[in-house]
Amino acid sequence: MTDSEVRRNPTPSLLTALLAEGLDPGYAAAAEDRARGHARRRPLHAGVWCAGGALVLGLIFGTAYAEAVDRTPGTEQVRRDILAQVAGAEARGADLASVRDDLAARADGARARALAGDAQGAAVLDRITSLQQSAALDPVHGPGIAVTLTDPAARPDLSDRSRPGGGAKPVILDRDLQSVVNSLWASGAEAVAVGNVRVGPGVTIRQAGGAMLVDNQPVPSPYVVSAIGSPGRLQTGFVVSDAYLRMSGVSQLYGAGFDVAEKDDIRLPGATAREVHSAREGGGR
Repeated sequence: MTDSEVRRNPTPSLLTALLAEGLDPGYAAAAEDRARGHARRRPLHAGVWCAGGALVLGLIFGTAYAEAVDRTPGTEQVRRDILAQVAGAEARGADLASVRDDLAARADGARARALAGDAQGAAVLDRITSLQQSAALDPVHGPGIAVTLTDPAARPDLSDRSRPGGGAKPVILDRDLQSVVNSLWASGAEAVAVGNVRVGPGVTIRQAGGAMLVDNQPVPSPYVVSAIGSPGRLQTGFVVSDAYLRMSGVSQLYGAGFDVAEKDDIRLPGATAREVHSAREGGGR
């Protein structure tokens, strides 16, 4: 079989063009145009459009900045007004609580004078006094221990200068306080308070957002849990409790403050009296 008879695959025209011509014809045309001095100029209308677009963007950003600057004093004023209203409401609440305590003391005195006249009245008065003590309505004082829990210092939020530390979450949770209070009761505490709020029947400890509420009253960090009772017995029972181990771990892992100290004289206020619609004595059926 001769070479002319051998069937060959035809060479693609594109591959032939790539091998024959190293550069695109456009490069040669551009070089020739540059050599003749015919440099291409950008059309005038393109520059006008670019300048107009830059001007519009500048106006938009300038307007937004001006509105933000004008809005800042108004926002700060609204914030101050809200804080003033909150402070006023707290002051009125404190005044009303003082009036309530004064009226309650007068009512207790009038009741004692009315019932102390005979044996039957005295027995009723003793029963009322015992129930008040069980309901933690009377202020008390005595030796005990104080457990202090402190949230670690908030780190500044560098992404938002207007809210330093605003994204920080509290480390001490409501269940931590609940665990400490329950452990102190189990260790022999006779009376317990969180902050300045006495813990009695029906008192709740819970979180709402970032606020700690004890009996629906806000209590800030550091949280001081005070317990009246034998200091030695309270400390011995508390240091072997699950709450102590839990808070020790939280302190080591997250940097929360945790301290237990003996106190010679702790003064606790009375709890808030609640209206009871129905009740029954437990312990039997």
